[in-house]
Amino acid sequence: MERSAQIHPFPPLYDRNARVLILGSFPSIKSREAAFFYGHPQNRFWRVLASLFGTDVPVTREEKSALVLQNRLALWDAIASCEIVGSSDASITNVVANDLRPILDAAEIRAIFCNGGTSHKWYNRLLRDTLKRDAVLLPSTSPANAQWTLPRLTDAWGAAIMPYLTET
Repeated sequence: MERSAQIHPFPPLYDRNARVLILGSFPSIKSREAAFFYGHPQNRFWRVLASLFGTDVPVTREEKSALVLQNRLALWDAIASCEIVGSSDASITNVVANDLRPILDAAEIRAIFCNGGTSHKWYNRLLRDTLKRDAVLLPSTSPANAQWTLPRLTDAWGAAIMPYLTET
């Protein structure tokens, strides 16, 4: 597979009620094909959220969107465009950051979390100083992060994000 220039193919998911922003790095091939977040069937993102909020794992884009919005979450990616080989985060170069200000201006975002190290790295390099906000690193839900089981991921994610969703 060869390196190719890619532009993020779909918009952020948020509304004015969002309190937590979760950032990925850049959509995988499967997510780009689906034109939606966490489209690879082995990615555990949707299973983690379903477990945290006590619901069935969403299947359709509409069910996934409803799960995110009903629980006051916002989803986006740190990277707007880059060069990448397939879906390999390690291969990402020539990065342009996404503009997070529309989300931060529209919603009272209490905390920003990065789904994995690549998202966190690019957030810290390209966005933290501009936004003057830190982001918290969460263990990646990617199947490549095999040392983190689904229960461990769910516990870590819940401990991190739930306090920001339960505050008044």
